[in-house]
Amino acid sequence: MAKELTVEDKLRTLYDLQLIDSRLDAIRNVRGELPLEVEDLEDEIAGLDTRLTKMEEEVKEQETEVKEKKILIKDCQARIKKYEEQQKNVRNNREFDAITKEVEFQELEIQLAEKRIKEQKLRIDTKTVLIDEIKIRLEERKHHLSHKKSELEGILAETQKEEDALILKSEEYGKMIDERLIKAYNRIRNNVINRLAVVPVERGASGGSFFTIPPQRQLEIAARRKVITDEHSGRILVDPDLAREEEARMEEVFKSLH
Repeated sequence: MAKELTVEDKLRTLYDLQLIDSRLDAIRNVRGELPLEVEDLEDEIAGLDTRLTKMEEEVKEQETEVKEKKILIKDCQARIKKYEEQQKNVRNNREFDAITKEVEFQELEIQLAEKRIKEQKLRIDTKTVLIDEIKIRLEERKHHLSHKKSELEGILAETQKEEDALILKSEEYGKMIDERLIKAYNRIRNNVINRLAVVPVERGASGGSFFTIPPQRQLEIAARRKVITDEHSGRILVDPDLAREEEARMEEVFKSLH
């Protein structure tokens, strides 16, 4: 159960939470799209590896077929030679015609095998070119991935400790705020581009806004007796003095996290 806080304590805690979450946002913005880029590159490399393996297996199968067809051609040629020898000793036209048909069949087998060899060699040549292109692409992508990973690891090495500590701080401060307020805070953060749910009044307007806040409303904000939101953006408003005090205090907290 969250500890009961005064309205001022709630405002201070909310603003502290905003400062913590904004610092987390800044750290993650430094990483930017790098984690996604690394993931995309790893997926692309895995896809290229799979394609390369499949094509190399297909080439091996085609080379095996070429070898088998060459063996078949030699066998057919040997049979033709044997049949031609037999033709010299035939006793009648019937035997001669039967052997002639066998020779023609073997010659046809050779023609079909040669055609198949030609087709498969053409496929092998085409695939070999593609395999070389994939290998070049693969090396480029692996080099690029290595560079991106080093870049990401460098950023993580610099920021991971602070990020982990900030996540714990964010959870800690979030638990100090009642459920209704924390839900409102998260909803506002998720609905605004800069993810600022709690902002100070600056030059008579809410931070990042051009809409002027009436003087009476500003006095109510400065009184810190209730949680007041900007009617235009929905953001929770705090007075500039409170904001400066918490920013100075949280800066010391952030220094201790390094």
